[in-house]
Order: sequence, then structure tokens, then C-alpha cells
Amino acid sequence: MRDKITVIGSLNYDVILKIARLPEMGETFHADDVAFSAGGKGANQAVQAAKLGVPTYMVGCVGEDANGEILISEAKKYGVHTEYIRKVQEPTGMGVVNALQDGSVFAVIVKGANYAVTKEDIDHAEDLLKESAIVILQMEIPQEINMYAIDKAKEAGCKVLLNAAPAADIPEEYLKKVDILVVNEVEAAYYLHSEIDTIEKAKEGALQMSGELCNACIFTLGKEGSVVAQNGEVAFIPSKKVDAVESTGAGDSFIGATGYALIHGMDLVKACEFATGCSAITVCRYGAQPSMPTLEEVTA
Repeated sequence: MRDKITVIGSLNYDVILKIARLPEMGETFHADDVAFSAGGKGANQAVQAAKLGVPTYMVGCVGEDANGEILISEAKKYGVHTEYIRKVQEPTGMGVVNALQDGSVFAVIVKGANYAVTKEDIDHAEDLLKESAIVILQMEIPQEINMYAIDKAKEAGCKVLLNAAPAADIPEEYLKKVDILVVNEVEAAYYLHSEIDTIEKAKEGALQMSGELCNACIFTLGKEGSVVAQNGEVAFIPSKKVDAVESTGAGDSFIGATGYALIHGMDLVKACEFATGCSAITVCRYGAQPSMPTLEEVTA
């Protein structure tokens, strides 16, 4: 039985600024505190799956610099297999995260080494793909590499989960190859050309996307919860009410946990319910990867 998850995507060194509010245009504003953390959507999703006990492999690039060493070391610490992470001359990717007191975040990423991922990196992982049940992708590496990875993953018999973040145009022929598409309300609005500002609109949009563009669709709706659409049916999964301190990594925690749940035989709705519990723990702690729970914490 295939029990591995392969994550193909980004690794970023995150600088997290804890601030009371966003500065106005032209204003210099003091941050209350600063923290540094390993991040990147790809690495975060891999770490969550690994912390839950899934054999998880990361395919991506970091720079030949101190930040790259930190990212590899942190991934290893949490159980991620890092032998498919390649070091390149470009600087390691970076994220600058403004974290507000209500838990909301506003982030900017520097592409860096993430855009050095090549088709050869995917080819190098061909045997790994043949042993993997699920391949998880995001949109923080070049689009052509994602499309190539989708083809290779499907050829290897893998289920493909695409987190279309940040949102960008994707050829319809590739979306139709995606087994599970995950977007938040901002990304969903990009693809539907319509604002997603109510749960009902999210349900309608998820049904539309799963019917027209992909096999199944998940809309994550922040503190509201998530919507899952598949085979003409849609379900709303409410979030757990917690005292959030920072939402950095919450969506990545959700995706990594969804991968774990699917490998362990849960259907998509049950998988998202499990993932909701994981992300609820994540938002109660600072830092993306350090905040992500282990299986023992989720099931306690």
C-alpha cells in the first residue's frame, strides 16, 4: 500500500512582525515584536503531514546560504525527508508576515530559490512519485513546473492536491487533472470572477468549480470554516472556536492534515473535519511550523 506524501513546492525563511495595525501609506510604524520561522507553503504542508506521522518527502530548492541550511534543518527536525531539496545559487526564498493582534496576517514573499525548481528536479523524484499516494502542490514555484509535476504525478498513479495559492491562471486541461483543488475565499474569487463573502456563495462557487474545473474542491473560509464540494454534493464544515493569536500556517496545516486523513482512509468531508481540528490548534500558537500539532495533540 502506498503511504507516502510528496510535497513539491516552496521553502521560505519567514520574518514575522507582530503589530497592532497596518501602517498607513508613508507612515513608519513600530512592530511590537519580531519572530523568525521556517516557512513556505510547501515546507509548511510537508511539516504538518510529517508531524502527524506520514512518511513525507519535500521536493524544492533553497539557496546556498544560512537561511537554506536553517530550512533544511527545521524540516528534518519535524520528520520531513529532505534528500530531494536542492541547493542553488539564488538566495533562499523569504516571507515577510505582518501579524495583527486579532490573528489576521498580511504577507509578502520573495521568490528566490523557489523559482529555480526545474523539470529535472521532478524527474529526479520519479521513483518517489511511484511510491507516493498523494502529491501536494502550491503556486509558489514556476507554473510550468507545477504543470509538469501534475503530469508526472498522474503518470505515477498519484492523487494530486493543488493549493492554488497565490492565485494565478491555470490552463483548464491541467485543472481537470487535479483531484482536489484547495483555495481560500480570495483565491476562489479570482477563479470565479465573483466575490465570496457568504457561506452560501462559497457553496455555490465550490459546486461550480468542482463541476466545471476539477474533481473536488475545498474552499477554506478562515474563521468561518470550510466548504467541500465533490460529485455534485457540498458540505459546510464550521471552524472550531478558539482564541487565535496568529493565522500564519493555518491553511498549510489544514492541507497537510487533509493529506494525512486521506491516506488513512477518510472520505473528503471527514478529512476536512480532521484538518479543521489541526488548524484550530495551529492558530493558537506563534510561528507556522512550530505551531502545527502532532497526532497526539489532535487526538487528545
